[in-house]
Amino acid sequence: MTNRQKLTTVSLFSGAGGLDAGLDAVGEFDLLACVEVDPSFCDTLSHNRDRGLFGSDRTEVICADLSKLDPFELMDRLGLAPGQLDVLVGGPPCQSFSTAGRRGTVEDPRGLLLWDFLRFVDALKPRYFLMENVRGLISAALRHRPIAERPERGGPPLAADEVPGSVMDSWISDLLKIDSAAYRADLFEVNSVNYGAPQLRERVLIFGNRRSQVLDFPAPTHGTETQPYASLAEALDGFVEDVPVLMDFSPRKKGFLSQVPPGGNWRMLPDEVARESMGKAYFAKGGRSGWWRRLSWDLPCPTITTLPNHSSTSMCHPDEVRVLSVGECARIQEFPDGWEFVGSPQQQMKQVGNAVPTRLGSIAGRVIADAARGKDGGAESTTPAFRRKYLKSHVRTRQWFKAGKALVWDGAGGSAEYSAKRASQETLF
Repeated sequence: MTNRQKLTTVSLFSGAGGLDAGLDAVGEFDLLACVEVDPSFCDTLSHNRDRGLFGSDRTEVICADLSKLDPFELMDRLGLAPGQLDVLVGGPPCQSFSTAGRRGTVEDPRGLLLWDFLRFVDALKPRYFLMENVRGLISAALRHRPIAERPERGGPPLAADEVPGSVMDSWISDLLKIDSAAYRADLFEVNSVNYGAPQLRERVLIFGNRRSQVLDFPAPTHGTETQPYASLAEALDGFVEDVPVLMDFSPRKKGFLSQVPPGGNWRMLPDEVARESMGKAYFAKGGRSGWWRRLSWDLPCPTITTLPNHSSTSMCHPDEVRVLSVGECARIQEFPDGWEFVGSPQQQMKQVGNAVPTRLGSIAGRVIADAARGKDGGAESTTPAFRRKYLKSHVRTRQWFKAGKALVWDGAGGSAEYSAKRASQETLF
C-alpha cells in the first residue's frame, strides 16, 4: 500500500508518540505531521521518526503551542485544503479533568485546549477525528465547586456550569454546530487492560466523522478465565537495559518500601509506621492504595504516572527496592522495541506517564480504517448525533483490605492475609 492509498493523518497534542505509534502499527495511516508544544517531547518524536520507528521521512514534527497556532497556517504548511485530510487525532492535556488531585476543569488553561482541538476540526474539516482523554472528562464541570461547598454540605444549588458532565455536554454541543451538524460522534469509556495491555488505564475515546457512520469500539477481550489479563511479568519478560533511567526513591522512602512485600502497600506496615509516614493521608477515606505500593508480578501494572517515585503513587519494583525505570514503563505502555526518550529523567518519565497506551491507538486506528474503507452512511435515522458507550472501563484486579486484615496478592489467583503485627515482625529484603 503506497502513501497515496493510506489515510492522511495529522496528530495534535502528540506527546511522546504513544497514540501515533499505535496508529502506525496498523499500517493504514500516512502521518503528515505531529504537533506538540514541549521541546523535549518534540525531540523524542523526531529521534524515533528518524530511526524509522513510526511515520515516514516526510512526517513533520512541529513544535508549537496549539492554543496560538492558526490552523490555516498549518494547512498551508502541509499543502492541505479544508476537507482534504482523512483523519485528525489528538489528546489535549488531561490534568484539568483527572480525578487524581485538584480539578481545575476549564478554569485551568489546559481545559480550554479541548476547544482548540475543536477549532482545528472546524478549520481542517477532516473526514474522521479521534480525541482521547482521561475518563474524568465525563464527570467534569465547566466550573468546579469544592466538595465542602456543595449542596449536600449546606451550600447553594449547583449552577448549570457546575453540574457534573457540563464540560462534555458543552463540547458536544459545540461540535454539533460545526457546518450545520456535519459531524456525528461516538464516545467510548475503555480500559487498556481489557484489550490485552499489561496496564490498568482508563481512557475516553471520542470518534467523529462527516459520513453519518456509527462507529463501534470492540468489546473487551481480556479478563476472563479463558483469556486472563496480561501481567507485569509478561510485560517485562526478557526485557533488559544496560543503563536504566530512574526517578528513584529517596533513602527514607526505600526504608518504608523495604518493609512492604510484593503486591502490598501501606497496609502491610506496622500501624505506627504507617501513621508516621503518611501524615494526614492516613486518615483519608479513599485514594490511598498507591501509598508505599510494591507491584506484583502476577497482576497488571497500575496506571503509569509521571511521578512513580511519589509516596502516594509508588511504582516500586516487585523484587528490588527501586522505582520502575523509564524503559520498563515504556515497555508496559507497549512502545515499539527500541523507542528512546530524550531529556532528563524527569522529562522522560513525564513523556511516558502522559502517553496513550499504544495498543489503544492501534485498536482505535483499526476502527477508523475499517470505517473509512466501508461505504458512506450506515447510520439509521433513529441514531442520535452523539452516543456514549461504557465498555467496562472501571476494573479492579484485587482487594487491598478485608475483614480488618490487609491482603496481598498470592500469585495464584487469590490473596494472602497479612496482619499489621506480622508485617512488623518480618524483615523483608
